[in-house]
Amino acid sequence: MVNFVLIAVCILAGMVFRSTKSIHPDAHKGINTWILYLALPAVSFKYLPKVHWTLEMLFPIVATFLIAVFSFVFMSVYSKKKGYSRRSQSTMELISGYSNTSFIGFPLISAFYGESLLSIAIICDQTMFFSLSTLGIIAAVKGGSRSGKVSAVFILKRLITFPPLIGCISALILSQFIDFTTAEPFFDKLAATVSPLALFSVGLQLKFNGWKKLIPQMSVSMLYKLILAPAIVLGLALLSGIKGDIARITIFEAAMPTLVTSSIIAEQFRLNTKLTNLTIGFSIIVGFLTTAIWYRIIEIFFN
Repeated sequence: MVNFVLIAVCILAGMVFRSTKSIHPDAHKGINTWILYLALPAVSFKYLPKVHWTLEMLFPIVATFLIAVFSFVFMSVYSKKKGYSRRSQSTMELISGYSNTSFIGFPLISAFYGESLLSIAIICDQTMFFSLSTLGIIAAVKGGSRSGKVSAVFILKRLITFPPLIGCISALILSQFIDFTTAEPFFDKLAATVSPLALFSVGLQLKFNGWKKLIPQMSVSMLYKLILAPAIVLGLALLSGIKGDIARITIFEAAMPTLVTSSIIAEQFRLNTKLTNLTIGFSIIVGFLTTAIWYRIIEIFFN
């Protein structure tokens, strides 16, 4: 219950501070810097060394990539049917295929399943970023740039300079040679800042003005992101025989709302930022209901 109260309080606090102009408009950038450079890497060092790696651990990786791939196919067909521009299609691919696996996902997993299963969530999160930095960037460039081209060097640079990914890889490698047991209290303190600060940052960025004209696009995007994507992963888990916590967390992460970082990419590549921001905001609100429903569905299949 405490985790649900924390989620509501932190998001509402961010919205109130932004609406009353009690905080700098770009304050979320500083908060996100702390999360990306310190808190999320600490989460990797806290949980990843304890992960017991099996073939089943490939499931979160494969499932997360497939969500992005199916989003491309689904939105491509839908956009052509509606006669949308390449820019609109790329925007819808971006806001539909990538989940908020950390900023919203980590707090909700802690609330529904407990912090011990965040190790699986981290794998989903890092895979999601990898797919965003490759498939997502390619889609964004095609929809927003004049040339429609993106270099492999640009994608590689984004990958190797992303702090959480560096932290993830470092935790996996260094834990084979160094015992981090004595440092766990330090990682605990840093990791504990992820949920409240991430949710507060989300609240600072939520905007809802001018939403009526974009209802069709937002509705289809949220249909895929909040319903079809987790349903696809559920089907994959049943077909492949994946059970237990790996199936639970992977499906639950697939049911998360639109990734907040999508807004940054949409702005960088001149996509429809208004549609992106509105979908992020509404998907978070609707996502609180749909994730609770998905929790019940998951328990029915994997109890």
